[in-house]
Amino acid sequence: MKDAVELDVGGRTVRVSHPEKVYFPERGFTKLDVAEYYRTVGDGVLRALRDRPTTLERYPDGVTGESFFQKRAPKNLPDWIPTARISFPSGRHADEICPTEVAAVVWAANLGCLTFHPWPVRRQTPDHPDELRIDLDPQPGTDFADARRVAEELHTLLGELGLRGWPKTSGGRGLHVLVPLEPRWPFVDVRRAAIALGRELERRAPDRVTTAWWKEERGPRIFVDYNQTARDRTVASAYSVRPNPRAQVSAPLRWEELPDARPEDFDLATMRDRWAADGDVHADLAQHTYRLEAVLELADRDARGRGLGDLPYPPDHPKMAGEPLRVQPSRAKKRE
Repeated sequence: MKDAVELDVGGRTVRVSHPEKVYFPERGFTKLDVAEYYRTVGDGVLRALRDRPTTLERYPDGVTGESFFQKRAPKNLPDWIPTARISFPSGRHADEICPTEVAAVVWAANLGCLTFHPWPVRRQTPDHPDELRIDLDPQPGTDFADARRVAEELHTLLGELGLRGWPKTSGGRGLHVLVPLEPRWPFVDVRRAAIALGRELERRAPDRVTTAWWKEERGPRIFVDYNQTARDRTVASAYSVRPNPRAQVSAPLRWEELPDARPEDFDLATMRDRWAADGDVHADLAQHTYRLEAVLELADRDARGRGLGDLPYPPDHPKMAGEPLRVQPSRAKKRE
């Protein structure tokens, strides 16, 4: 068994230690397979990560071993990988890596990073997201097919508002739709836009869509997880390998592919074949930016005409102005 191999990645030499270590026992994929995968789809994953503060989800012993999220840049970070200081809701801060070349992605894969979790900001504008991420999360009793149907309705809604979204699988049961933005609005406004879109979808399909934060109120519907747009919340990047036994990946899709797509179609092996045939189907995403006025006007109409205010933030966020009580509805009733 080799102790290490060296890969040429865009002109840089990246060392991969213990290359034959098995990371996905069910499929037999090794650490080197993961590194080679990221080298193959490098232009696509770098498009998703470039200049973004990125949290690393690491599995040093593969998917059957222990794992952890690493927000702060590793101490052995090469000097050619830049970082950016980001602040958390707690007021604390961290310097996170910001990949600017494919070699940085492969370097992180050598540390056992399977999934990359980029912030929706660039290091140059860390407080102003340049991506609106709509997370369609199937609840018990629903599945990917239900999320697909809601994504199609979201596609129509975005078009009505003069926006375009780019869909991708989460790598699990859900779907993400990404809308590139001008970095003009703070996190609170981008989150407000996500809530407005979710509420409009809920009005159009109340039996299939919910924005209810409390699980006991969601039922068998697709949850529009608006809090994935709150500060310090991220989603798996495009092309990220997910820590499931089948080594599925978060796969960018064309809208016309969505009706027939299944999460299990996209994994560490098939995605390399897809790349060879089609390249990055989201390559044009970086060429577009949109504004949020139309969506924020929808949010204002919800507030003025329908009396719909803010929704609960995640529990680790400080209390926000206008936020309702963070009390589970069934517990709130017991207090009355």
